[in-house]
Amino acid sequence: MGNDVDVYLGKRLRRRLLGLTQQQLAGPVGVRFQQIQKYECGANRISAARLWALSEALDVPVGYFYDGLTEAARRTAPADHGADGGEMFARKETMDLIRAYYQLSERRRRLLDLAKSLHSGTDQSDVA
Repeated sequence: MGNDVDVYLGKRLRRRLLGLTQQQLAGPVGVRFQQIQKYECGANRISAARLWALSEALDVPVGYFYDGLTEAARRTAPADHGADGGEMFARKETMDLIRAYYQLSERRRRLLDLAKSLHSGTDQSDVA
């Protein structure tokens, strides 16, 4: 298994959120679906050139893959699949919402800003 950074980068491949199969992502990147599978679990490292191709295929900046890496490195639990993470993404409603969000293209930024402003406007007693 790869190191923590390899695993983190692999988890950032958001193909499932976009409704893509491993094969559909592999084509534009120039690899076979098995390689995407190895990237996702962190078994193989993603080279700089491949990371660039993945960012183009997923329509994200290269820096997206490293967003939050510092925070993730600070976590001490090796398997951070707690109720707030893995369980949340297992819900169909969450996946539907995320797919719809990524279909918005240029309106995404405005929706994200709105969601952040709504979240910052609530105090912890408002959150159920």
